[in-house]
Amino acid sequence: MLCASAQVSVESKIDSIQILIGEQTGITLSVTAKKGSRVEMPVYKPSQYITPGVEVLSHSDADTSHLDNGLVKISKRYTLTSFDEKLYYLPPMTVKVDGKAYKSKSLALKVLTVPVDTLHPEKFFPPKGVQDNPFQWSEWEFAFWMSVVFVLVCVAAYYLWTRLKENKPVIARVRIIKKIPPHQRALKEIDNIKANRMTAQEDQKTYYTQLTDVIRKYIKERFGFNAMEMTSSEIISRLQQEGDKKMTDELKELFMTADLVKFAKYSTLINENDANLVNAVAFINTTKLENQPTVERVEPDLTEKDKRSMRSRTMLKASIWGLIVAGVVLLAIVIYQVYLLI
Repeated sequence: MLCASAQVSVESKIDSIQILIGEQTGITLSVTAKKGSRVEMPVYKPSQYITPGVEVLSHSDADTSHLDNGLVKISKRYTLTSFDEKLYYLPPMTVKVDGKAYKSKSLALKVLTVPVDTLHPEKFFPPKGVQDNPFQWSEWEFAFWMSVVFVLVCVAAYYLWTRLKENKPVIARVRIIKKIPPHQRALKEIDNIKANRMTAQEDQKTYYTQLTDVIRKYIKERFGFNAMEMTSSEIISRLQQEGDKKMTDELKELFMTADLVKFAKYSTLINENDANLVNAVAFINTTKLENQPTVERVEPDLTEKDKRSMRSRTMLKASIWGLIVAGVVLLAIVIYQVYLLI
């Protein structure tokens, strides 16, 4: 090894210093330098002589490995051969690092001829023919039984597949529907009532019927009790357990007016209708729940028989896939065993 500086070193190493004519050996050239240095390794064309009588057959790409202290090691391998018997001197190989030349150590290569016994030519024999080895069951037994298992797995998979086709699937679709919060639905219906305001005596009954129905539906969805089947006093009594007195008093006045109009033929004034409408809107805005989910997941209603059928199909599918995987593995094993035997 020749060290030209404290951080650059060049090393060359030969695989074997002695080969027969026509055999190959390799030289590994390594350069240690700072990371980021520009390194130029020797390049030889195919069949170019590194020295007279020694050819460079090929060379590998440079291989870089990182060392400590910010250093890298770059290695390249050159494949050599020779066809003349001789002891060859291999000159140092030159490497440039950042434009500066560094040399490796020199090497030697001894090329030997193949010894030939010319005194006994009768001992030279032609190549032997292809041997016909006898069949041995022990060599083929494992591949045979694996093939039998593979066939059985295929039969089982086909049987389960036919069962799966005969067993009609249960279609269970989960629907995602848009859900409108109760207060938004109620306020929208009140806007419709406001747009179709009814002032005539015969229309006031319809007006208050529609208005109280909206409030009853909202109460049912918001508070969870069936206000559609309850009297006005029962609704007010139940609401007094849920909210403050001012809220229920305003709603109580609305229900009392509605009962008078519907059952006692009471005639209201326009400003009274407006006040009751405002009270209805105020009640909804006071009791509404914010940040409610806007979508609802609707699960299908399946019978126990449907659920058993779905579980059965899932198990059949899992079994079929398991058998397919096992069949592929078995087939690969059989092919590999036969390849080894032939």
